Amino acid sequence: MEIKDLNIPEIAKLFDYTQNEDTKSCLNKMLFTPLSSLQDAIERQDILKGFIANISLFENYSYSRIDFRETDYFIEKFSDEYYLPKNIKLKLNLYKTIYHEYRSKFVQVVLLLNRLHSYVKSLPTKAFPENYKKELLSMDDYLSSYRLNYYENLIRENKLRIKHIIEFFGLIAEKKSKKLEIAFKDAYTRFETYISIAKGIKAHQFFFPEIGHANLSVNDFYHPLLKLPVKNSLETNCNIILLTGPNMSGKSTLLKALGICVYLANIGLAIPASTAKIPFYNNIDIFINLNDDLQSGYSHFMNEIQNLKKVITKAGSGKPGFTVFDELFRGTNIDDALEISRSTLKGMLNFPNSLFFVSSHLHQLTQIEEIAAGKICCMHLDCNLKNETPEFTYQLKGGSSDIKIGRILFEKENMKELLKLL
Repeated sequence: MEIKDLNIPEIAKLFDYTQNEDTKSCLNKMLFTPLSSLQDAIERQDILKGFIANISLFENYSYSRIDFRETDYFIEKFSDEYYLPKNIKLKLNLYKTIYHEYRSKFVQVVLLLNRLHSYVKSLPTKAFPENYKKELLSMDDYLSSYRLNYYENLIRENKLRIKHIIEFFGLIAEKKSKKLEIAFKDAYTRFETYISIAKGIKAHQFFFPEIGHANLSVNDFYHPLLKLPVKNSLETNCNIILLTGPNMSGKSTLLKALGICVYLANIGLAIPASTAKIPFYNNIDIFINLNDDLQSGYSHFMNEIQNLKKVITKAGSGKPGFTVFDELFRGTNIDDALEISRSTLKGMLNFPNSLFFVSSHLHQLTQIEEIAAGKICCMHLDCNLKNETPEFTYQLKGGSSDIKIGRILFEKENMKELLKLL
């Protein structure tokens, strides 16, 4: 997949309500890792829907980050040879320094784990798909086996004794020997990540699309990073959409917004739209901010050719793909660009399982017979002229646009006079 032009690191911030670095790392991994199947995407949707349905349980979700970090480190490095050597009971009775070290760590671990357990056990498992229900129950079993309420009550009632500390550390040693703490940590990190994403979805009022449909249909979609985004709707009936419109009409922004919706849907997340039906794509490739590749020596045009080659090769496998080419072949002269753009658009018809969005400033492309025959859909972003001044609506409409604002802006800025052409 090629998704760097979607600026996923910034999109990830919309879902970032994480409490620690492990969860933040898990969040980023989740957002950057494609899912392998439609079933995986649906299952993740169902998991997140379960968290959102119970989001009130996590409105005040928090804990001491220092306690979490120190507890995590303590359990990770715990060694029964160090903490449970022979005669440890005698040493704890004789040496106050050792006793206070053990007691302090005991209190910190018990209180932190019991706080985490309160969140896990409060979540009704019936709200989740079977696989994740098992993971929740596994976390609950792990934490319950520590008898955390019992030990916390001893602390609160000032009834804690040395035998309790040794007993609890013995439980840690037992779980360490079976490596149960590793599975729990991984599961709890995912648990926190789902909480974080669910909070983001709720805060930004994103919508879960119906995933797995044959055709793409998105209503009121928008770019989530814009303060005042314009919403658009789109329904595809063919596998190639040619997008036209003058410069500055918002073609790149619209394509990014659509790409974000498609990508987030395909990794099981909610999207910035009101309703949507989105296919599951095995390949998603977005080419918008294409530059010369100086390191490899490729020119802009050669980069375009190589990217197109990769996309078409993947499309040839027959697996569904979604691709965006913004201003395709702008890296070559207009005659070459027009000729090879025609060939490319016609050739894309041979890959019906893939959906191609191609924006272009070459208005001559709108005259090709495949558009007239309805095999290729033509759309444009609206622009009105008022007193020879362009007014951009950023609204997506059917058909092509023949407005050319370059000359208008050239003359409006008095370039003829400055160039002494009058």
